Amino acid sequence: MAPLPSRDDGATLALLPWGNVLEDFLETAEISLEEFLGDFVGSWMFGYVDATARAGVKTVLVCVSRQVDAPRHERHGATGADVVLLPPTSAYRRLSPHLLNPYGRSVEQVFGEVPRLLRPALAPLREVLLFLPTPPLALARELRRLGCNAILCQEYEYPRFDVCAAVGRLTGLPVFASFQGGDYQRSRLERLTRRFAVRSAQGLIVPTAREAERVRRLYGLDERRVARIFNPVDTDVWRPGGRENARRRLDLPPEARVVAWHGRVSVPKKGLDVLIEAWRTICRARPGEDLRLLLIGGGHHRDELDRLLAAPDIRGVHRVGRFVHDRSELRDLLVAADAYAFPSRLEGFAVALVEAMACGLPSVAAEASGVREIIGDDSAGIVVPRDDPERLANGLLELLDDPETAGERGVAARRRAEAAFAPERVGAQLRELIFPAVS
Repeated sequence: MAPLPSRDDGATLALLPWGNVLEDFLETAEISLEEFLGDFVGSWMFGYVDATARAGVKTVLVCVSRQVDAPRHERHGATGADVVLLPPTSAYRRLSPHLLNPYGRSVEQVFGEVPRLLRPALAPLREVLLFLPTPPLALARELRRLGCNAILCQEYEYPRFDVCAAVGRLTGLPVFASFQGGDYQRSRLERLTRRFAVRSAQGLIVPTAREAERVRRLYGLDERRVARIFNPVDTDVWRPGGRENARRRLDLPPEARVVAWHGRVSVPKKGLDVLIEAWRTICRARPGEDLRLLLIGGGHHRDELDRLLAAPDIRGVHRVGRFVHDRSELRDLLVAADAYAFPSRLEGFAVALVEAMACGLPSVAAEASGVREIIGDDSAGIVVPRDDPERLANGLLELLDDPETAGERGVAARRRAEAAFAPERVGAQLRELIFPAVS
C-alpha cells in the first residue's frame, strides 16, 4: 500500500481502534509495535486509512499504548499515516498488573479467584474498568494539536466510544462510530452512558442490515444517522492470477483440488471445528481424489487446531501456521485454491471473505453477520447455516466437483468485490458522510 496524498481542505479524521490498549491487539496478532508502525497493514484500521486517503481525507491513527509514558508521534511506514500513541490513564496502569482478563463480564473473569468478601467491593471497579484506559484530556489536546476536525471510533458498543463522545462535546468535534462486530455491552454502566453517546453521535457506520435495524430500534435513531457503508478491500492488491506459481511454492500438485481458509486461529469464533468436521466428510466422500485443505494463519488456539487435525481420518491438510502480514504474500497463497471456506460463527463484517472473493475464489460461507451482504446474489458464492458441517461440506463438494461452474462463481465474486468494496468507492462514501461540507 503506497502512501497516498490528501487534499489540504480541512478534512482530517482521527481514527481510534477498539480495545483497551494497542498491545491487546498486537499480542493476539503476534506482531511487535515496531512491526505495526512499519509495514503492517492487515487490519480494519489500515483499510480505512487507505480508503479515506483516496478520497482526499487525512486520517490520523490514535492508539492507547502501555509502551509509552507520554504522547508519541510516529509515521506509519507503509501508508505514511500519522500515528499517535497515548499512554493509558494512571488508574488503568496501576490496575493492569492485577487483571486476569480486563474484558471479562464478571468479577471472577476480570480479577480471577478473589475472597468472597472482596467481590462486592470489586464489582463497581469492574463496571468502570473499560472506561479507564482512554485518557480524555490528553486525547482532546492531541486532536487540537493535529488539527483533526472529526472523530471516528471503532465499535460504538464499547466504552471508548462513550469517552470519545464526551471528548467530542469538549472539543466541539463531530463523532462517528463504526460496527465491526461488537453488538453487546459488558457492564450495567454502559446501559446508561451508551444511549447518550449514540444519540450525540453525528452518525454510525453499519454495513449489515440486521445490525442497522437493531441500532435504530434500540436507540431510536433516524435512518439518516445510520450509514450503510461496507469495509474497504484493495482490489488492486487482492486479485486473481498466479495459481501455478502459488502451487509450486506450496508444493501442491497442479491436479489437486484445493480449499483455502485464512485468518486468526480462534476455533470457536472462526468455526474451525466446523471446517475440520466438514473436511472429514469431504475426505470420506471422495476417498480416491487428491483433495487439499490450505489453512493460513496463527493465533492462540493453534494447539486446539492441531488436536483437531490429528484425527486419523483427516488428510491433505497444508498449514501456513503463522500470521501472514504482507498482503501480497497472502494473496499469493490464496490464489493456489479452487474454493474458499468461511465457517465463522461470529463476525462483524468479514474482510477475509471479501479478500478471497477479490482473488476470484468462489466461496462457501456460514451465515454470520454481514455474509449475505458481502456475497450479494447467489452467483458469487454459497451461503449455508452456521454450525452445519454437512451443509458446508456439500457446498464445497459442489464447487470441487464442477470446476467450470466454480470458475464462473469466482468471476462473479471478483466482480462483486470490485463493485462494492473497492477503496475508492468506500472512501467517497466515508468522505460524504463525515465531511459533507468539503466533499
